[in-house]
Amino acid sequence: MKTPRRENFPFAASRSRAPMPPREAELRVPANTANFVAPWVQLKYFTYNPNVYPRFVGATSGNIEPGAQVRVYGKDGSLFGHGFYNAGANIPLRIFAHGTEEIPEDYFEKLLLKAVSLRTEILKLPEKTDAFRVVHGDADGLNGLVVDKYGDVLSVEVFSLAVYRRIKKWIQILHAALGTTRETVQLVKGFGSMENARGCEDFHTPGLREIKIRENGIRYSVDFENGHKTGFFCDQRDNRAKLASLCAGKKVLDLCCYTGGFSLSAKVNGNAAEVTGVDLDEKAIAQAKHNANLNQTRINFVHADTFTFARQMQANGNLYDVVVLDPPKLINGREDYEDGIAKYHDMNKVALPLVKRGGLFVTYSCSGLLKVEDFEATVIRVAHRLGRRLQILDRTGPGADHPVMSNYPEGRYLKALWAIVW
Repeated sequence: MKTPRRENFPFAASRSRAPMPPREAELRVPANTANFVAPWVQLKYFTYNPNVYPRFVGATSGNIEPGAQVRVYGKDGSLFGHGFYNAGANIPLRIFAHGTEEIPEDYFEKLLLKAVSLRTEILKLPEKTDAFRVVHGDADGLNGLVVDKYGDVLSVEVFSLAVYRRIKKWIQILHAALGTTRETVQLVKGFGSMENARGCEDFHTPGLREIKIRENGIRYSVDFENGHKTGFFCDQRDNRAKLASLCAGKKVLDLCCYTGGFSLSAKVNGNAAEVTGVDLDEKAIAQAKHNANLNQTRINFVHADTFTFARQMQANGNLYDVVVLDPPKLINGREDYEDGIAKYHDMNKVALPLVKRGGLFVTYSCSGLLKVEDFEATVIRVAHRLGRRLQILDRTGPGADHPVMSNYPEGRYLKALWAIVW
């Protein structure tokens, strides 16, 4: 099965729907809007989710410039919060603050600096890497924005017109706080139709194509021209380190290896005896080989479809001590849910038999809509139907620089199951 590269940012990729409110919460009588301060938007139903879809939007003050900052009023007429409004977008209202307090001029500057402080002062990430997530969308109160730091470069993904209109100013704030000097800014795929916006374009520091970074002592080259998303998956940093601790002397298979993160961790830091990385993306495999050369190590990187390769290894009776399966995002919307689960089932079905009895199987999902319990149940169902049992060692997610906000559970997108195969 040919699948697209994984998407590691869930915030605008799917239409998250908050639970319908109880009947008594419906707006029975339109609130008096005479005292509303324009521009304003009134909610038809209560939702604490930052993404407000059309059916939840009630009246507006009208003539609101796309991407403008607005006051958000509840169905009872009280001030509910503040957001960005774009009537023609798939997500017309993006709430960035809840409550009755007014928004000061330096509000977003303080949010950006707070996000930087979390990574640099609290998590102290610069002590172990020069590559980490700086802004994680709604989890940092900045709906529609993702920023990763790679050395002196800020790699930015923009998901909303409101962010696009403000991004140049925000980048300068981040440069000053982080000591970075260059940037690459890209719009999420389909931005024009999603945001009903035309004429918006990516932009970059002239001549910026790639940069070399270091994570847990391993060197990687980040290719901004050919890489996916922001160029590198910082979310797997802690999982890569964990894998390395379990690979000494082992034969390791890394399926959907992208540019070789798990493969290199297993070989360089984990002292694995043999490592094979497999990916369908030819450019990713070329980059993985380049990364292996940077670290002066030998890894067998194979350009192949996961299903074809796995079935061939089964036919050959080729088994591994450790198998990692990190597929792309397979659920893009609620209408894809059942089909996506079937795809995870099929991928795990071909990967798990390649693990020796007593070996380690690490399997991932980066689909934000996939419930943790459904992911785990799918993997377990596969194992049992294959006549195997799983001794589950751990369940992990992304690093702490990818936090999750309580009112946006879809932000818990990355899920991992670590198990010994019996």
